[in-house]
Amino acid sequence: MSTALPQDSALVLGTLRASINEIDQSILQLLARRGEVAREVGLAKRLSGLPLFDAKREHGHKDALVLQGKQLGLPGQAVRALYDVLARLGVAAQLPLSHEPSRPRLTPADSDEFRLARAEPGRPQTRVQVGEVEFGSGIFEVIAGPCAVESEAQIEAAADVCRAAGVRLMRGGCFKPRTSPHAFQGHGLAALDWLERAARRRGMAVVTEVLEPADAAPVAAKADMLQIGARNMQNAPLLRACARTGRPVLLKRGAGSSLRELLCAAEYLLAEGNSQVVLCERGIRTFETATRNTLDLSAVPSLRELTHLPVIVDPSHAAGRDEIVHALCRGAWGVGSDGVIVEMHPRREEALSDKRQALTPHQLAEITGDLQGQRVWQA
Repeated sequence: MSTALPQDSALVLGTLRASINEIDQSILQLLARRGEVAREVGLAKRLSGLPLFDAKREHGHKDALVLQGKQLGLPGQAVRALYDVLARLGVAAQLPLSHEPSRPRLTPADSDEFRLARAEPGRPQTRVQVGEVEFGSGIFEVIAGPCAVESEAQIEAAADVCRAAGVRLMRGGCFKPRTSPHAFQGHGLAALDWLERAARRRGMAVVTEVLEPADAAPVAAKADMLQIGARNMQNAPLLRACARTGRPVLLKRGAGSSLRELLCAAEYLLAEGNSQVVLCERGIRTFETATRNTLDLSAVPSLRELTHLPVIVDPSHAAGRDEIVHALCRGAWGVGSDGVIVEMHPRREEALSDKRQALTPHQLAEITGDLQGQRVWQA
């Protein structure tokens, strides 16, 4: 066995790291070339009238790569995960440069109250960049994470699950506005530190809810996107405070609010000069008791007619139970939403809040495998 001196070991390590760097640079060059070819493929498909996605071809190609990878000593799961990333990049490269509705935009009637948020002829669809995610680009995105950040160990485990499932934007509640004051209320800014570290280590961006105007700035210092929950949709001081941070804002529709009231709330954000706003349908209060709320999927195409802002869906809070969340995610894609935000707990039976609607790691992987990176359906 070699008995190299410490300085010799450092030289060997430096040489090996230099080799890794060269390989990584070669991989980047190949990825760039792959993107160029994918764009040419997309153009050829559009000229030929062919569909963007060929499931039979993609699955066969993936299986062939997994087999080849195993012959090279690579784990099949790793090859599949890598190909899924490449496939998403390829689909994005094949999309047309703009994600605009097929019908001409019309200015909604009686819309002066939300004149900045409304759709108008010539006003382009807003794109909102959050980390690697771009809402409004035509790519369906799955945001995931636990309802509440309960401990450092819990959020680290959740981050592992999310990253393995291909999630790029992780959610987690640090301040919890619970129905009862006796329920778990969250760990505040300490939880945000845990969430940020867990997500950053795995290359994910962070979205979390803000409850008080005074918390907007400190939360914005660590989070990539600020969420305004359904209870606070019309909290004007909070809306202004979050907008002034300059961070993208995820605005949830109140359980008893109309779409126009939602757009008027968004107007507060836009009026402060913050154009980075994403709307979220999360279910409304009705007489129905089979679900926690009634998911108003008609809100998505309706908002497409009214506004230029991206729209996502929260099926977890609408359903209130995990077994129908996947179906509602498919419904959200089917009506043209830009993505979904779902709750997942690595050990659901131990969850301190909303355990009934929390997905298991396996359920999350099924949803991302089905929908993450798909082209947004233009209903």
